[in-house]
Order: sequence, then structure tokens, then C-alpha cells
Amino acid sequence: MSEDLKNRDSTTETSFGFSRVAESDKQGLVNEVFAKVASRYDLMNDLMSGGMHRLWKADLMTALAPPKSAVPFELLDVAGGTGDIAFRFLKQAGAGGSAVICDISIEMLEAGRARAVAKGAVPLSFVQGNAEALPFAGARFDAYTIAFGIRNVTHIQKALAEAYRVLKPGGRFLCLEFSSVEMPLLDTLYDAYSFNAIPRLGGLVAGDAEAYRYLVESIRRFPDQESFMRLIEDAGFERVRYRNLTGGIAAIHSGWRL
Repeated sequence: MSEDLKNRDSTTETSFGFSRVAESDKQGLVNEVFAKVASRYDLMNDLMSGGMHRLWKADLMTALAPPKSAVPFELLDVAGGTGDIAFRFLKQAGAGGSAVICDISIEMLEAGRARAVAKGAVPLSFVQGNAEALPFAGARFDAYTIAFGIRNVTHIQKALAEAYRVLKPGGRFLCLEFSSVEMPLLDTLYDAYSFNAIPRLGGLVAGDAEAYRYLVESIRRFPDQESFMRLIEDAGFERVRYRNLTGGIAAIHSGWRL
């Protein structure tokens, strides 16, 4: 057996959209995608979802219900580079609210920092880090959010274990992610739109159709609502629930570290 074939046989593979790649290569490929789309990421979210992502994120904040008081309450928003979730949190939280954005993509963090500068001084910091190995001490945060990011990690279970580790006892985990459509006809229409319109929009607006083809494919590879709920439970979270949004196009999963 050739050395190349031996190496290929010993390499663990994972999905990158509908393709199979070496686990060691996936994060770099995902980073390339977000480096390309960072400057137009929020605009493309509007175009792809018809603005629905704004309503879904508002639902996420309603579910979190941050305290409106001066009592310290710190949020960790993972894969939140452009700041959409963190800015919403700070707007709703009381004087004690503060947030940390952690993202592996430098380009996405730069986009978020630019938005923060435009908004003025806010109790917000930006940290580059991997969701699977967060650069924070254990039991630090009161809440952990991740919106449309967990499907891009190489090992979902590691990311969930890290979420559990950095939350305080009594801390809340909330994940907003595209999910499995559960309404007949809507699923057919959604598939047709996703695989045809979204890559074209990506090509026209962001200049990269293939990046958005990957994002669509990554949605289809992500576990359905019940399967993802079990993964969250396996990570140690309790009182795990989910709520479908827009017929299951997206879902909010939540759990507690008790």
C-alpha cells in the first residue's frame, strides 16, 4: 500500500456542505468562507431570509430575557462576529449587562468592531477563539448564545461541552440555528429557493456563489430538532427544549447548566 493511501485511510473525514473533507481541513475551509462574506454578511442575511432573521433574533432575546437591572450579567456570544446578537442583548439588558463576542474569524470580528465604533462606547469586547476550545475560564458567564454558527464547527459535541464548561451553575444556553422544515409544501418551496436563489444572490451581492452554496448545504447536513436536542442533553444540560420558528426553517434550542 502506498504511503499516500495509508495516510488517506488514517484520516478522519467530516462533512463540508455535501462534500467530505479531512477533519483537519474543515475549519480552514469554513474560515475561508467567512473571510469572503464578512463585509456583506448582514446584508446577505436580510436578502436570504427576507428579513426574517431579525424576527428570529428578537425571539432569541425574548427567550433569554436578560435582567433589566444593575446586577452584573455577562453574555458570551459565540460565532457572533458582526455583533447582531450582542448589540440586541445590550439594548435589552439593564445597567449590569455586558457581553463578549467570540469568533474564530478575524474578518467577522473586524466587521463587528466597526459596528461597535459606529455605535459608540458599549460594554462589549471581541475575542478571537474557537468554539471547540474557548479561551475563557470555567463557570464565568451567565448566558451563552450562538446564532447560525454551531453548524459550522467541526465537532458539535466539543462546542456544546465548552458551552457547558464556561457557564456558571444556573447559566443559560441558547442556540438559534437553521433546522428541518416540518410543514409539507413549505419544505419543497424552501429547498427550491435555497439551492437556486441563495447561491445566485451570493454571487450578485457578495461576489461568491460557492460560499453561499456551502452555507445552504451545511444547513441540510445539520441534525434535526430532536437529534440536536439529544446532543445538548448529552453535554450535561438540563431542561432542554426547542421551539420551531417559521415552520422549522429555524429553531431555538435552550438548556440550563444546573
